[in-house]
Amino acid sequence: MSTAAPDGPAACADGRGTRRLRGGVLLPGLGAVLAALCVVASGTGQVDIPPDQVVGSLLHHLGWDIGPRPAAAQGDNALWIVRFPRVALAVLVGACLGCSGAVMQGVFGNPLAEPAVIGVSWGSAVGAATVIVFGLSTLGNWTIVTAAFAAGLVTTLIVYTVARSGGGTEAVTLLLTGIAVNAIASALLGLLMFAAGDDALRAITSWNLGSLAGANWSAVAAVAPLAAAGLLAALGSARRLDLLALGERGARHLGVDVERLRLTSIVVIALMTSAAVAFAGVISFVGLVVPHLVRLVAGPGHRTLVPAAALGGAIVLVAADTVARTAIPYQELPLGVLTALLGGPFFFWLLRRARGGVPGGRS
Repeated sequence: MSTAAPDGPAACADGRGTRRLRGGVLLPGLGAVLAALCVVASGTGQVDIPPDQVVGSLLHHLGWDIGPRPAAAQGDNALWIVRFPRVALAVLVGACLGCSGAVMQGVFGNPLAEPAVIGVSWGSAVGAATVIVFGLSTLGNWTIVTAAFAAGLVTTLIVYTVARSGGGTEAVTLLLTGIAVNAIASALLGLLMFAAGDDALRAITSWNLGSLAGANWSAVAAVAPLAAAGLLAALGSARRLDLLALGERGARHLGVDVERLRLTSIVVIALMTSAAVAFAGVISFVGLVVPHLVRLVAGPGHRTLVPAAALGGAIVLVAADTVARTAIPYQELPLGVLTALLGGPFFFWLLRRARGGVPGGRS
């Protein structure tokens, strides 16, 4: 006697319900983990501050006389001048990288797409480095961000145009395009470093390695609106990205303006990547690893994937930055190097999985 597996509308509805349930648990869970991690990260360093004093200092500055504050003024200053802006910037940069990775994989239809892997981050770095070397300040604090955005947008368009073939992007084509873009960007960065003075050279080197050492409240104020705008735009495109996964013909049949969706997504990717690169340098693999981990838990639906990838990216970067600045006393590990060491093996696994017959693009 055999039993048939459930199929039809009931099974589909059950699957959607399960994914919604997972998403309903995942997002608050990630939010709680991020909040707890931020408190721990803010209190960890050369001057250790207990979590209750970290929370108390935050509440007192918000006007609520609740909880203990650091006994010494040095502890309060360490929190508000160094720790809090650095943790806040790590949250914003991680959210930008995680969200842009999820959107990029959706619009390219390729699980290997990620801003740093295919050269978008390095393209943005060239724009930022150009501003540094030539001392441009036309738009004030926004000059570097604007230059990084323009360069990132151009790079993203080049990668998309070259890698696209037959209505989709193949893994091999995408990787080869990324290698070429990274080679060109590295050469341009080398020329800029050759022409740079000592201060500019140190700044560009820091960009190449990735670091949040220069975090301050001005940087947080510059990144926050870009991150918010990019996340809102990505959330607004979530349903259409789900339909695009059915293929271009199917998406158009269901009323999706595919070309407009692509253009919007490319701008979102460039916006969020440039915001991250302009103040943190090139940080690889966050946008590759986090969306895949979210898909394993909650499925491919972008309504959950986009915010969960943003939260997951923030968690990964806050944790990595805490390790980078505390693993070796009185020294700081390059943040981009640390994330590459962790994300590189994951990338090899994905590449092997794609070669084993897992689809790498649309057809």
